[in-house]
Amino acid sequence: MPKNYVSNKEETPQLFQSKFIEIFSHTHPAVPAILYLPVVLIFLYLTFFNYQINVFYSILLFLAGMFFWSFTEYNLHRFVFHWVPDSDLGKKLHFIMHGVHHDYPNDPKRLVMPPVISIPLAIFFYFLFYFIIGKYYAAPFFGGFLLGYIYYDTMHYAVHHFPIKNKFFLEIKKHHMKHHYQNEDFGYGVSSPFWDKIYGTDFPKTKSNGTVVGE
Repeated sequence: MPKNYVSNKEETPQLFQSKFIEIFSHTHPAVPAILYLPVVLIFLYLTFFNYQINVFYSILLFLAGMFFWSFTEYNLHRFVFHWVPDSDLGKKLHFIMHGVHHDYPNDPKRLVMPPVISIPLAIFFYFLFYFIIGKYYAAPFFGGFLLGYIYYDTMHYAVHHFPIKNKFFLEIKKHHMKHHYQNEDFGYGVSSPFWDKIYGTDFPKTKSNGTVVGE
């Protein structure tokens, strides 16, 4: 596999001259769960006790929210994180937002989304759901959406740092490692390869002799 990184060590390069600003670019992998699991529970409480939505519809909306997160994750990664503007400022912003992760893929402090980015995004998506499907249905849907995000960030850290042996999760790890070390124009799904298969950005399958299937 070609070397598509600057360093594969567990090191954290400095992004900002200001040490104060630099702090906000470092995130412990437990932060998404600590920050958002209580929010998920709050919205579930609202769903069942305040809004009293039918249990079947609540579960359906919750699962739909998780599914919609996977769709959002894929599109953010492909069309936002991997978009490199032509301007110098745009290139710097791209590097800060995602390029640094590809240059230093095992940096343990930049594998999950910093709260300074995830909190505004969460607020944006909540109000988006609020205005599209209404306050009541938005509660379980947003709860599922947030749980999908927690799973995504936890999985992202795990595939880079955990010794995964489970076959299902090992396939997800292999999929993401190919994105880093084989071809970053494929494999945009981090927590699942599902949308790569739908969009046609999954890695081409190869035969035992190394040729691509279909050639």
